Amino acid sequence: MNRTELKSMAKAAIKGKIGILFIISLIISVVSGLAALVLGFIPVVGPIASVVIVSPAFALSMVRVYLNVANGNKPEAKDAFCGFDDFWSAFKVCFLVGLFTFLWSLLFIIPGIIKSYSYRMAMYVLAENKGKSALACINESKEITKGYKADLFVLDLSFIGWSLLCCVTFGIALIWVMPYIQTTYVNAYNSLKKPTLNDVEVDQQVVE
Repeated sequence: MNRTELKSMAKAAIKGKIGILFIISLIISVVSGLAALVLGFIPVVGPIASVVIVSPAFALSMVRVYLNVANGNKPEAKDAFCGFDDFWSAFKVCFLVGLFTFLWSLLFIIPGIIKSYSYRMAMYVLAENKGKSALACINESKEITKGYKADLFVLDLSFIGWSLLCCVTFGIALIWVMPYIQTTYVNAYNSLKKPTLNDVEVDQQVVE
């Protein structure tokens, strides 16, 4: 996993797409805020509904959007809602990742951090495999990150400067920085994931 290469690919992939990516992020932010505000008036059930349905679904939407970007496709504004077609699976992935990370953190902070990197790619797996069970997504994430958790940690550290830039510019730099970072993470996922059976068959046909 070459960080320089992953970042160069990300810069090339988001070129000419910053505007639509900003619109998608804006839609998600506005709708999430409105949903939390409206549902907040419903005692007990309202806030829970916001967390269960809205947040995980939008998280899945963002992953799918940037998977498309990394693959050379230009997203559309409607893609902000593409995660709602599998919102229940998205919730289960988010819930179990949060639960497992918390339980590992009870053993001390370091095990929790390490395990968070093991689960990092679970939502990416779901984004490419609609309806896949949450545990299967988590197990696949654990498999593809095996031996690369330190690399992912260093990748996170490499964005500290960009995060500081966003603070200095009062968040304005996020318009470019967020797509850059998110696409880099997708590139990392693409570089780590194991080829599927179909991919192997296609490769064999090309060789033949």
